[in-house]
Amino acid sequence: MNAKFSPSLMCMDLTRFREQIEAMNDKAAFYHVDIMDGSYVKNITLSPFFIENLRKITTVPIDVHLMVNHPEDIIPMCLAAGADIISFHPETANNKIFRLLTQIREAGKRCGVVLNPATPAEAINEYAHLLDKVTVMSVDPGFAGQQFIPQTLDKIRQLIRMREQRGWHYLTEIDGSCNARTFKQVAASGVEVFIVGTSGLFSLAEDMNEAWACMEASFCQETAVA
Repeated sequence: MNAKFSPSLMCMDLTRFREQIEAMNDKAAFYHVDIMDGSYVKNITLSPFFIENLRKITTVPIDVHLMVNHPEDIIPMCLAAGADIISFHPETANNKIFRLLTQIREAGKRCGVVLNPATPAEAINEYAHLLDKVTVMSVDPGFAGQQFIPQTLDKIRQLIRMREQRGWHYLTEIDGSCNARTFKQVAASGVEVFIVGTSGLFSLAEDMNEAWACMEASFCQETAVA
């Protein structure tokens, strides 16, 4: 199975933080950490302090998704806390995108952007050569449990075509409602990284090893070639 899975840690059971992380350390390709400021989106979730503590118990790459109005204020704290990849929404940094991407890269880390459902793929044209990852939101940002927006899969296909035609190197990733109901259509888009949360992973079983096995089994079943 070539798919890469990135558990969304805002959906985990934080009372079992160490137990669940240690169970996933040999399985996850990345750990997805959402940081929301209550302004760009009407929710407040994880923080650089969470990254700092996660770093102590894992070597899995920590992938930070900034849903904040001023990413320039948070990026230095994420770098200091041990983040490996930092992505932000381009509309929050239109007058400083090159500066922020360069700051992350010069720190020896990977960088990316996150495209909302209504943000076109062409929005990245000017700086795509700097990106290590492009995340496509298949739900509106801010809250877990929203309805999947299937039109976003065409954007993934377009991003892959753009990458191949222009020699760019970014990974493509999908964020939102990745679960047994959507795995088949999402995988058909060619996307490389699946962010899995409550419905896709954490609610499948009490034991994290069992939950992960259930998730992989459902993915393989839904995406098997007939």
